[in-house]
Amino acid sequence: MKSYEKLLLENKAWASEKVDTDPEFFNRLAHLQTPEFLWIGCSDSRVPANEITGTQPGEIFVHRNVANMVVHTDLNLLTVLDYAVNHLKVKHVIVCGHYGCGGVIASMTNHNFGIINKWLRNIKDVYRFHREEIDSIQDETTKRDRMVELNVQEQVMNLAKTSIVQKAWAHEQRPHLHGWVYGLKDGLIKPVFEMPAGTHIDPLYEFDDL
Repeated sequence: MKSYEKLLLENKAWASEKVDTDPEFFNRLAHLQTPEFLWIGCSDSRVPANEITGTQPGEIFVHRNVANMVVHTDLNLLTVLDYAVNHLKVKHVIVCGHYGCGGVIASMTNHNFGIINKWLRNIKDVYRFHREEIDSIQDETTKRDRMVELNVQEQVMNLAKTSIVQKAWAHEQRPHLHGWVYGLKDGLIKPVFEMPAGTHIDPLYEFDDL
């Protein structure tokens, strides 16, 4: 059996098991999507949002990219964010990174990765913002882990800088922003940064005509 054929076979088994347990499962999913959470995670195959949070299809709206970035020129991300906040009315937006993230590690080097450099530059900016703290850490693993945490923190801040989030904060007092990091070695999620709805940021980034 070819590898992709195994995926199809596993899908049939999964669907059958769901129907056996709950005959109306797929009927409900087909007619309603009301997730409470938007998950912005890393594309890394070892960090599946539903599985590591024990949630079912329909409970988390998911966007993933390399190193869980919130880039203000990324129309894909902004479209997902706008839909989640303004149409799905999510109450929480979670940026979840993970220790050992290849994108973060790559951004801390001077290697030329071709077109990937354009994406990694956004992570390099995080290093530049926190250079004094990062460079003061001697242990390489600890340094990388802290960089992962700081990257998550900066991406949550980037969410707060969007007019999408600020408008929802002003008119509906939601969503709450969360920065989490997942541990590949133990499977546990560590909260590292929180921004309740309405949190004030640098006035330079706050819009006054929402």
